[in-house]
Amino acid sequence: MSEIITEYRNENTKNIDLLSTIDIVRKINEEDKLVALAIEDEAPNIAQAIDMIAKQFLVGGKLYYFGAGTSGRIGILDASECPPTFGVPADMVTGIIAGGDTAIRTAVEGAEDNFELGEKDAQVLTDKDVCVAISASGNPKYLLGVLSQAEKNGCKTIALTCNHNALILEEARLGICVEVGPEVIAGSSRMKAGTVQKMVLNMLSTGAMIKIGKTYENFMIDLMPTNEKLKDRAIRIVAEIAETKASTALTTLLACNWKVKVAIMMIKCKLTQEQAQEALRKNCGVLRRALNSFSKL
Repeated sequence: MSEIITEYRNENTKNIDLLSTIDIVRKINEEDKLVALAIEDEAPNIAQAIDMIAKQFLVGGKLYYFGAGTSGRIGILDASECPPTFGVPADMVTGIIAGGDTAIRTAVEGAEDNFELGEKDAQVLTDKDVCVAISASGNPKYLLGVLSQAEKNGCKTIALTCNHNALILEEARLGICVEVGPEVIAGSSRMKAGTVQKMVLNMLSTGAMIKIGKTYENFMIDLMPTNEKLKDRAIRIVAEIAETKASTALTTLLACNWKVKVAIMMIKCKLTQEQAQEALRKNCGVLRRALNSFSKL
């Protein structure tokens, strides 16, 4: 059995059960501070992964997260936030957990140790897609099955782990290893390791969406305004980018069915809705390109 750092005992928290509540909080926070610094060391590999994902998105590929337990749940969480944030199809980023949807809330016995189940779940992958295998230990047989099938399908593969001895690092084309040491509670990888996974997946999905033009500056210009909070945000975005009043932004958004990029083009470039849509179409939906095409006229 390979050494798994997340299973070690943390010397800094040996007597945590004797601490006051406030000191327990401080001790956990002290350990959590290590996470961002550890991620910084893996920035080049994370950047490489973002470029890989963005490249596949541009040829019609999809991003799949695979994991067991906490790792699978974190993948599902990140994937589920992409459609409302970036206006992408629900299947463009997908999280798959060992044991199926039941495992989101209830542990499915033996799922992470099932190589064949991983192979089966990964049959969905194509040679256009990117598969990210997520695991604190990096050794679940389920993920080894996923990576094996992914390779057969010609899919690009990335491993995300917190253990330099992880077997998935050997099987994936690109490895991201963020070691944060033993957990506050020995083996409880939902803590620092889980935080690592959430932070890195934030970077992967957000970075890739930025690269394919789903933002303008730091605005989410393809958001889907499905509630009052998001409608208010859409109004602020249009008003800010188009340099207009909130009332003008609202009127234009209502006229174009709350399509933020279309509204911006209509106001900023003095276009009809049809002209704005055509300008965006000619520029692959990338707002900055569309705006630049008019600034050069």
